[in-house]
Amino acid sequence: MQHRFRLNTIASLFVAGSATLAPHVFAAESADLATGQLMDTVVVSGSRIAHPSQEVPASIDVVDSARIQDGQIRVNASEALAAVPGLVVQNRQNYAQDLQISSRGFGARSAFGVRGVKLISDGIPASMPDGQGQAATFNLDTAERIEVLRGPFSAIYGNHSGGVIQLFSKDGQNPPSVELNVTGGSFGTSKVDLSAQGQAGGIGYVLDGSRFRTDGFRDHSAATREQAFGKITVKPNADSKLTIVANSLHQGNTQDPLGVTWPTFARDPRVGDIDPKDDQNPKRSFAERYNTRKSIDHQQIGAAYEQRFGEDRLHVMVYGGNRDVIQYQSIPQAAQTSSPKNSGGVIDFQRNFYGIDTNWLHVNQLAGGKLSTTIGIDYARSSDDRTGYENYIGNTFGVKGKLRRDEQDVVSSLDPYIQAEWQSGPWLLSVGLRYSKMKISVNDHFFSNGNDSGSLEYSHTTPVLGLLYKLTPNVNVYASAARGFEAPTLNELFYSGTAGGFNFNLKPATSTNLEAGVKARISNNTHLNAAVFQIKTNDELVVDSSSGGRTSYRNAGKTLRQGMEVSLDSNLPYGFTTKVALTSLHAVYDQAFGSVREGSRLPGVPSANLFAELAWKDTLDRFGAALESVASKQVYAEDSNSEKPAPGYTVFNARFNAKQNVGNWRFKEFARLNNLFDKTYVGSVIVGDSNKRYYEAAPGRNWLLGVSAQYSF
Repeated sequence: MQHRFRLNTIASLFVAGSATLAPHVFAAESADLATGQLMDTVVVSGSRIAHPSQEVPASIDVVDSARIQDGQIRVNASEALAAVPGLVVQNRQNYAQDLQISSRGFGARSAFGVRGVKLISDGIPASMPDGQGQAATFNLDTAERIEVLRGPFSAIYGNHSGGVIQLFSKDGQNPPSVELNVTGGSFGTSKVDLSAQGQAGGIGYVLDGSRFRTDGFRDHSAATREQAFGKITVKPNADSKLTIVANSLHQGNTQDPLGVTWPTFARDPRVGDIDPKDDQNPKRSFAERYNTRKSIDHQQIGAAYEQRFGEDRLHVMVYGGNRDVIQYQSIPQAAQTSSPKNSGGVIDFQRNFYGIDTNWLHVNQLAGGKLSTTIGIDYARSSDDRTGYENYIGNTFGVKGKLRRDEQDVVSSLDPYIQAEWQSGPWLLSVGLRYSKMKISVNDHFFSNGNDSGSLEYSHTTPVLGLLYKLTPNVNVYASAARGFEAPTLNELFYSGTAGGFNFNLKPATSTNLEAGVKARISNNTHLNAAVFQIKTNDELVVDSSSGGRTSYRNAGKTLRQGMEVSLDSNLPYGFTTKVALTSLHAVYDQAFGSVREGSRLPGVPSANLFAELAWKDTLDRFGAALESVASKQVYAEDSNSEKPAPGYTVFNARFNAKQNVGNWRFKEFARLNNLFDKTYVGSVIVGDSNKRYYEAAPGRNWLLGVSAQYSF
């Protein structure tokens, strides 16, 4: 079967976003207002060596602190990452299940949390050794920037690296300051954040604490989130640096509104599906009857030490933490009694995790050029004490009942790697090799004979190759290729078909990634990044069956992803800037399986999406305003593409910012109005839900108001 790019989707999205675009003008990530020039951003993702982003042979975007923090409530990474091409980041309006993140289609199948995309914060993994990650652990209040790496070079980060999202927090600097931020908005939303930063005796510090709460847009979606963050930086001498980072996340009884069927969404996007077996009058929704909810306690601490020896460098990072989760699901009583073992409607686990990553960078001259070689090893381990209970006692639902699961799950990964980069004149050659080994063991305590115990091991070698050539001082072209792999996560291994029991037969998905692109400065105030790519995957992981609280997975042959990404950034006269991030993605099953035909689209993956922004800021940086447009094509919710797809949409948002300086005080205010035209649309889908409750509604028109006061000493 032959495939080609479906470029008609690009034209339709440009039309959808045209209200935000002036002809032939594009957006700026960072700008020097005095000169009107765009400044290239230095990145470290991919090569692990600091480079201007224009000189990296990979698709990489930087989201700066202004986009992360100005005019935002800073609760969900989706607020800032919408401006990155190739990335789809959806707020499910469900804080019990976290964001839905996919990079070039990787990660789209995840029903909760993040899979297929590596999450890193200040060099410390926010993804576990099995690949499952939680974006909620990102502290956006202290973020300096977020680097987003896509394409072949993501493979150098090993398992589940279809993309890499890496957050870097700011260091404490003089003068010391304290800041209070207060934000409120629609649906009973509020957030209070208090932070302090500075230096004392050569020690930099950043401290932050916040409390967020919301009643939620959808019924039964209230949430409270408390976060704390601390960072200390010490420079023992001019050639060394020690960084210690600690953070915590607490979400107590976060309500889970569940997905809904299409008829329910069409009738009222805010309500849940009614449980026909409810004995109350009027009957309650599944979420209300079972009081579906989740509580999370997450703590983590890490330390990184860097010592330079001339151009050479030693880097050592260690971390550890724990995560406690208890979740109440909406599993009917009959489903719980139909199998000798399942999660039982209440999932309860306590996890301890730790890891170390150490690497050595050596720089020397070779063949008239500079050769930088990094050799390292990455080890991670997590251990879960996992139990499951029935979610009823008698006729009372949403409570912890009889034990249905009791086991210990241990996952470890060991990844040695080597990267080398040679640069001479207009050429830059980068190569890498990583060997990943992941071990999983299950010790079942539920059955007296322990017949669900066992272990398995996955391993794979991921080579990476990239070449960049500077055609002119302002135009760089590059090409890259890699092999990648994605092993099943613990949650994808827990069940095998309808019989239950751990699935020891799943294989990892392997992929071949190709990319070519251009990075150009069209003028001093306009940057263009464009890339085309192709990804062929074998043994793609898909849902096999989902019923009675048991979701099992299978390998489904081959998939094909072809696409293009374009990012255009520009400064305009009179303080205006614009930004466009456009993605076209043809993601299909390249081989039939079961009832799924060859050529069926991958669920959860739009064929095209667009972000466009026109912004303005006065020359003294006192006032600013922006109009944003976000557009997406339709999204299928299951593999056969036979169910109603979530329709495409275009929404518009507006924001206004103001700043004042009075002595040592600095005040900021913002107002944001999202979904200006009150469009009803599906914001995200739950892929493969057996009850056909695929659809998660996005909010209608909603507002936020925020004020902050900062005092510098």
